[in-house]
Amino acid sequence: MSAPSAAPVATTSLWQGGRLVPREDCDVVPATIQAADSWLVEDGTVRGLELHRERFLGAVPDAQLPEALVFWDAAIAALPRTGSWFPRVELRTQLQSPQLLFRLREAPVQQRSLILTTHAGRDPRTHPTVKGPDLPAMIRLRTEAQTRGADEAVIVSPEGWIVEGSTTSICWWAGGTLCIPERSLARIASVTERTVVTLATALGVEVAELRVRPEELDGSEVWALNALHGIRIATAWQGGPPSTAEEPGRLSRWRLRLDALRRPLPEDAA
Repeated sequence: MSAPSAAPVATTSLWQGGRLVPREDCDVVPATIQAADSWLVEDGTVRGLELHRERFLGAVPDAQLPEALVFWDAAIAALPRTGSWFPRVELRTQLQSPQLLFRLREAPVQQRSLILTTHAGRDPRTHPTVKGPDLPAMIRLRTEAQTRGADEAVIVSPEGWIVEGSTTSICWWAGGTLCIPERSLARIASVTERTVVTLATALGVEVAELRVRPEELDGSEVWALNALHGIRIATAWQGGPPSTAEEPGRLSRWRLRLDALRRPLPEDAA
């Protein structure tokens, strides 16, 4: 992994006239995000880029799709081939006009573990299956969790079933079975979860979709998945199971497996 630069770097570019135009990241007029996606780039390599592309473009309305396709290619071409980056692409609306934005951001420090907390309030999501519209609400949810000494909030259904984290997908182990929330529970299609499940299937590991309440996972190994950190293990869960577990070596093996899936950015986009 590359060492972070001395000063954090973050630039924003607006897609205008068929090219990325640098702009100040300061909006006088509020904007609404319709679709967004982000992924980790390490020295010009990335995991699941086509899946991120598929998810982002799948959320773009047909009217904006041709422009979004060209924009995506330009954003990939603009990515540095050295260093650690966590870029984000956005389709948003400002003053009733669609805009495509590319944010090039230095990647935050990656972590191996985290503390979860169960969100006890109402579900703030308005578009639970689309990444983007609920991003501000999810960031607020995570910030609230951090004020309580946790790293990530977990959203549960009205019946108490685990749905997803504010910025992560939640999974857990029941013996040798990898478990994920039932897909009928509305949530974002996590690229990292999809990759981990594909890995598990290829390795002959059983995967189960379940409806489970947080307190039912006492003594289980719980993971939080996302593009930035990959796999993190929950060391504690406020308002959830009294204790969590860790099978020696399992997390390290799976993190290595996930890391091995990194591929160079497209040559023709450089």
